[in-house]
Amino acid sequence: MDEQALLGLNPNADADFRQRALAYFEQLKISQDAWQVCAEALAQSIYSDDHIKFFCFQVLEHQVKFKYSELTEVQQQLIRETLITWLQAQMLNPQPEKTFIRNKAAQVFALLFVTEYLTKWPKFFFDILSVVDLNPRGVDMYLRILMAVDAELVDRDVVHTSEASYYFALTLEARRNTLLKDTMREQCIPSLVESWYQILQNYQYNNSELTCQCLEVVGAYVSWIDLSLIANERFINMLLGHMSVEVLREEACDCLFEIVNKGMDPIDKTKLVESLCQVLQSAGLFSIDQEDDVDFLARFSKLVNGMGQALIASWTKLIKNGDMKSAQDTLQAIEAKVALMLQLLIHEDDDISSNIIGFCYDYLHILKQLSALSDQQKANVEAIMLAVMKKLTYDEEYNFENEGEDEAMFVEYRKQLKLLLDRLAQVSPELLLASVRRVFNTTLQNWQTTRFMEVEVAIRLLYMLAEALPVSHGAHFSGDVTKATALQDMMRTLVTSGVSAYQHTSVTLEFFETVVRYEKFFAVEPQHIPTVLMAFLDHRGLRHTSPKVRSRTAYLFSRFVKSLNKQMNPFIEDVLNRIQDLMELSPPENGYQALLSSDDQLFIYETAGVLIVNSEYSAERKQVLMRNLLTPLMEKFKVLLEKLMMAQDEDRQMALADCLNHAVGFASRTSKAFSNKQTVKQCGCSEVYLDCLQTFLPALSCPLQKEVLRSGVRTFLHRMIICLEEEVLPFIPSASEHMLKDCEAKDLQEFIPLINQITAKFKTQVSPFLQQMFMPLLHAIFEVLLLPAEENDQSAALEKQMLRRSYFAFLQTVTGSGMSEVIANQGAENVERVLFTVIQGAVDYPDPIAQKTCFIILSKLVELWGGKDGPVGFADFVYKHIVPACFLAPLKQTFDLADAQTVLALSECAVTLKTIHLKRGPECIQYLQQDYLPSLQVAPEIIQ
Repeated sequence: MDEQALLGLNPNADADFRQRALAYFEQLKISQDAWQVCAEALAQSIYSDDHIKFFCFQVLEHQVKFKYSELTEVQQQLIRETLITWLQAQMLNPQPEKTFIRNKAAQVFALLFVTEYLTKWPKFFFDILSVVDLNPRGVDMYLRILMAVDAELVDRDVVHTSEASYYFALTLEARRNTLLKDTMREQCIPSLVESWYQILQNYQYNNSELTCQCLEVVGAYVSWIDLSLIANERFINMLLGHMSVEVLREEACDCLFEIVNKGMDPIDKTKLVESLCQVLQSAGLFSIDQEDDVDFLARFSKLVNGMGQALIASWTKLIKNGDMKSAQDTLQAIEAKVALMLQLLIHEDDDISSNIIGFCYDYLHILKQLSALSDQQKANVEAIMLAVMKKLTYDEEYNFENEGEDEAMFVEYRKQLKLLLDRLAQVSPELLLASVRRVFNTTLQNWQTTRFMEVEVAIRLLYMLAEALPVSHGAHFSGDVTKATALQDMMRTLVTSGVSAYQHTSVTLEFFETVVRYEKFFAVEPQHIPTVLMAFLDHRGLRHTSPKVRSRTAYLFSRFVKSLNKQMNPFIEDVLNRIQDLMELSPPENGYQALLSSDDQLFIYETAGVLIVNSEYSAERKQVLMRNLLTPLMEKFKVLLEKLMMAQDEDRQMALADCLNHAVGFASRTSKAFSNKQTVKQCGCSEVYLDCLQTFLPALSCPLQKEVLRSGVRTFLHRMIICLEEEVLPFIPSASEHMLKDCEAKDLQEFIPLINQITAKFKTQVSPFLQQMFMPLLHAIFEVLLLPAEENDQSAALEKQMLRRSYFAFLQTVTGSGMSEVIANQGAENVERVLFTVIQGAVDYPDPIAQKTCFIILSKLVELWGGKDGPVGFADFVYKHIVPACFLAPLKQTFDLADAQTVLALSECAVTLKTIHLKRGPECIQYLQQDYLPSLQVAPEIIQ
């Protein structure tokens, strides 16, 4: 072996050595006999370095996995002998091998098993057992091999094949695995089970590691072997014995869970679970309060959850089969576990509680199906409800300012509890409403002296009712009188209690979220609007000390104002005055830390726009207010643009450009209040937006920070096309000219949608402009596409692909908008060049999205130009290039019909051929029969 290359296997080796080791590995994989060197090294323990041993196993693994059939019988025998020799050595070595080597060896054994068990090595397990006997190191390897075999046969997480041949290989593999398991069940499973029993009996008191490994094997295999081999007195008694041994009980728990999870007849399943429960209960394992090992309890909770869900699955099957007597017995068995379930659900450790939620959820599903609930069942529902309310509560340790992994896990756990709450609402909506109302009112009466987490959860429960008791369009305050009254009372309490002043961010945020969730309340009791507006506008909301609260409130405030619409009328000017300082454009040089980020300010500008537009003021007044809103932005913009032109330092240039971009973004956002040109005109605001356009467009000719500035102005133009329609048109030619100067792939890719929007909206109105800028745009695109890029520069390749797609989308918009004359008037040479790029896009680039667009363009052009009166030479082009493209594209190896986009491309390709036939008639069929298909050497009978 290349000793120098092997040095690179050490994780601490430098990059060059590591690279060389990788190359060496690739070389050995291809080599005919390198595996023999590795096999010898392993059999004779030539190397002591762990990484080299691992490397040798990797080479053997590759040989067995991909090239085994190429070996002779003698060579295959050599691999078997090598592994057995290595296994024998394990029991004699002074030190055991590292775990990663043992796992890799087990994988190679398992691959060999899958390949040889049915043919050349039927005694695979017996040979291994005869070598290892009860030697602890041998047993360790035997158990690892069993787990690796199970992973090969059963584990669906193992992806064994590439995507292309995935489904075919999967069915072949599934058949092979079924055959292997059937043969194992017949030939060796009883012996394997006996060996597990011996291992457990032998090591349960003196080697917990091996015992746990063996329990894991039993748990893995129980899903596909005869259950009676495991679910019998001697095995179950031993497992129950392990449940009281601290180091074994977690694995024993998991093993019992797998036994309970095994698919079987519903009556038998009920009997199995009940017998297990009796033994566990008599062993004192149901006394949760006396157990302080949370890791064990989490596993035990999972076991109880498994037993509960198994019983519920049995009940469902029995009901379906009409066996009411057995179903009733099973339901009694389920009810008997509810007390234990509740103890686990309410446990202070969230993992323990989380593991039982499935049983809880399914139990409520049963109750939902029953026609009437007994008193005990009603009590159970109430107990679950109280448990959920208690468990929703934050604990003292929750870090609101710096949320980490623990916090994220609690948020996920809360989502699970929410599902339980929703299910409770389906079982007993009245009870849920009454319980929430009781908790809410009690808490809010004394909120000043109550801990934050209790206040937060009380408001949170009110918030959650909105989804738990669903209505259409948020109409919670009409319809069912009891419900509407209860929710109205709670909302009134929320906004009048003063709880919005609670000094904790979680309570503050929950207050605002709930107010916005129930915005319809303010239609019923509008007198509370000023109170809530003040909370939004002062230190409780937009001026809160926490940036997180300010940010979320900015968004919620915008939603609140939009939802109240006309009810905001009396407060408009006051609100606009109060938010004025929050809309300050903060230039980089003033060092002033603004209260809101620029993203948050977008919501404030949008809110201001909505307030003005939806007001009942006259058009003149609206125009004045909109001017007051936008003039400061325009003035600042002019000053900052001058400063940018003179700035030398790049950081300062970037800061100024960002600020300019924000100014454009804010102006753009105010226009979201308008739905179309009509509304802009009615408000008398066209003029102010045209002024904005004239102010912002000069930024396009700024040579500095082009990407940032162009992006902002482009977005503004998109909005103005909607708001001002044809009034924008005079600005488009000069804007386009500037945007096409010195542009890169990304610039062009973002500019094309703007031209597409103009083309699709104004159609023939912009035909002269499009004809004029058509070739300059195409030249800019081709120039970027032809730029040389490094071979493995993925991002450059992706940018070009996206630009190519945008280019074809542009051609599709032009042809689809009935303006093929834009292309036709570019001169014969240019037209031909454009058409060839479309053919190339349809055939040569393995990008189905672009191919689909190209075929749409081709079929549109055939429809427009393919008749007898089409442009001179186009009919020739159809036969020489478009027809062949329709055949060549699907014949490409890269044309993958397993891909949905490719199927769509094929469909458009077929439409193109159909359109040619429609336009050219029998001549098209004649061309295919006599010229084109024979040229592809297609047999005459197939052509016919």
